[in-house]
Amino acid sequence: MLDGRTTLSKFLIDTLDRRPGPDAASGLSALLIDVAASIKTIAAALTRGALGGQHGSAQSVNTHGEEQKKLDLVTNEIFLQHCEWDGLLAGMVSEEMDEVYAIPETYPRGDYLLAFDPLDGSSNIDINGVVGSIFSVLRRDGDREGDARGAADAAAFMRPGREQVAAGYAIYGPSTMLVLSVGNGTHGFTLERDVGNFVLTHSDIRIPEDSCEFAINASNERFWEPPVRRYVQECKDGRTGCRAQDFNMRWIASMVAEVHRILMRGGVFMYPRDFRTPEMEGRLRLLYEASPMSFLVEQAGGLSITGRERILDVQPGALHQRVPVILGSRHEVERIQRYHGEYDRGEDKPFTSPLFNERSLFLPETEA
Repeated sequence: MLDGRTTLSKFLIDTLDRRPGPDAASGLSALLIDVAASIKTIAAALTRGALGGQHGSAQSVNTHGEEQKKLDLVTNEIFLQHCEWDGLLAGMVSEEMDEVYAIPETYPRGDYLLAFDPLDGSSNIDINGVVGSIFSVLRRDGDREGDARGAADAAAFMRPGREQVAAGYAIYGPSTMLVLSVGNGTHGFTLERDVGNFVLTHSDIRIPEDSCEFAINASNERFWEPPVRRYVQECKDGRTGCRAQDFNMRWIASMVAEVHRILMRGGVFMYPRDFRTPEMEGRLRLLYEASPMSFLVEQAGGLSITGRERILDVQPGALHQRVPVILGSRHEVERIQRYHGEYDRGEDKPFTSPLFNERSLFLPETEA
């Protein structure tokens, strides 16, 4: 403990290890300390930048067919090395691995499952942009699996996000922050680099229920469903439109950075369903992107949906399943969900952009 400040270790001991009776979360605090150690190691590697010789492409693709950066592989290995040995995990899943990572037989196995994206927004690395790491922890269902300490398979991870016992992300910006929830609200810790401790700096974060800021990749507008186009158009219309207020748009191409901004000052992040690839429901992965971020957002008073249902209620069907994601300030997300409902029931006005009207963009003199 530093000068009376609450460190991550003290927070976890007070919150988890000192819970009375059956509410105690045995081993979870130690696991989260290992995750935090991974984050510190990654932060140090990122700080070296191009001097570390780890920038650029790894000349490989991940299970999603996406080009892997060298740092994608390096950060994935950091998570594995920090978390495989402690006897707390039955298995791990990552964006960079096709299958479940089995804990080596040389180490004991435990009661928890870890899913993670080791380097979210890695396309920003070569421009020195903001990146992050995301993680999710489930307690293994021992009754269903028979032996809770055996090797975990993919079926062990097929659990809705509401069953998470912890979730969080790291954001590697001007300072490194770890934002975490163990089911008692969402809390932010800042890394004090000279001593290596995470210190509680943002206790019980709350997302404002209303906002005038949204984040979406506008280049995909032609592929969006009408409810999303309707909402975005209303925001763009500003104070002259039906919302009667101006909105700001943001897009960083890093889910961690987008969600962090929302936790700090409100807003809406949207990566909605689109029709570029009809067989793909969404773009973000459920287990290690959408579920943990939704857990954090809801613990902070926000809301997270696919458009039509709560993300934390979605039942996974595959390790790398994708879903649409709309999350952030509660009242704005509720509005977007209502627009989806009205559209599905045929109760809304068909949305038509001026670009797709039958008449020309140039009004006749009688209409000008």
